[in-house]
Amino acid sequence: MTSTLQEGILVGCGNPLLDISAVVPLNFLQKYSMNEDDAILAEDRHMPIYGELVEGYQAEFLAGGSVQNSLRIAQWILRQPRVAVFFGCVGEDRYANILKEKAQAAGLDVHYQVKKDVPTGTCAVLITGTHRSLCANLAAANNFTIDHLEEPSNKALVDNAQYYYISGFFLTVNPPSIMQVAATAHAKQRPFLMNLSAPFISQFYMAPLLAALPYVDIIFGNEAEAQAFAEAQQWPSGDLREIGKRLVAMEKKNPTRPRIAILTQGCDPVLLIQQDSVQEFPVTKLAVHEIVDTNGAGDAFVGGFLSQFVQGKSLDVCIRCGNYAAGHIIKNPGCTYSGEPEFVE
Repeated sequence: MTSTLQEGILVGCGNPLLDISAVVPLNFLQKYSMNEDDAILAEDRHMPIYGELVEGYQAEFLAGGSVQNSLRIAQWILRQPRVAVFFGCVGEDRYANILKEKAQAAGLDVHYQVKKDVPTGTCAVLITGTHRSLCANLAAANNFTIDHLEEPSNKALVDNAQYYYISGFFLTVNPPSIMQVAATAHAKQRPFLMNLSAPFISQFYMAPLLAALPYVDIIFGNEAEAQAFAEAQQWPSGDLREIGKRLVAMEKKNPTRPRIAILTQGCDPVLLIQQDSVQEFPVTKLAVHEIVDTNGAGDAFVGGFLSQFVQGKSLDVCIRCGNYAAGHIIKNPGCTYSGEPEFVE
């Protein structure tokens, strides 16, 4: 990195979760009525998963939560601490301490809201071969309230940021907070970025998603998420490029900055969809033996993208760094990195 960036230039809001990650047999998924590559919210029937992973399998504890992951990756690539600020809600327990420790070690400036009577959220990461299935028990993360963002010191952090990133997952928690951050970004004419996050967001949380979308300058998603959005909108869902064009064309508060959609499709090229163009960015294919864990690839892509975007780099550099970060993360368990970043523009 050449120049020093303003501290707190990037603000993210999301669900801070401790990932409990383990390799499990397929019948473990079947036992809990889960599919490979699922991303679901835990119901009562899923609650025994977490204890079972810790007791019966070689479970690893990893700092998780989609936005927090992306910001950790951005920090790793930037090599300058406290560029990114993260807001989310945790309990007052050992898991919260582990999360904070890991986030701060990555250089992230975390400002957790703490709820004493609720445990910190966890996410079971069930690895079957090269697939991973996520089952999130939001717990404390679900209790985030807008008054945390209204505390003077936190409000100052939001006001001073130049870039804002929020996951679709956060729509299940506190839409008013999302709308407040979106309105701040809009009033200051600063980029507001969002992620479709998972098919269930489009299936069950379309109303708050559609409320936030007019503020969104850049929307991220993978092919399954884009298709779920299209189906919920009753669009034809076969052609990813067509879905992207329709996403870009939806109502926007600030038409002088047309929306951009960035859609990933695993090892197929990333699509950069703008008002009048669709560009493809190839992904370096990894050999099967190099793939350790695809969990976190999408978060890492956004982290890589953000690390360049906050430096004012071109979209093609941002996307290439996203692909670099995703390729690196896939070779490691969870959303973790190893060694120094080696991205070259």
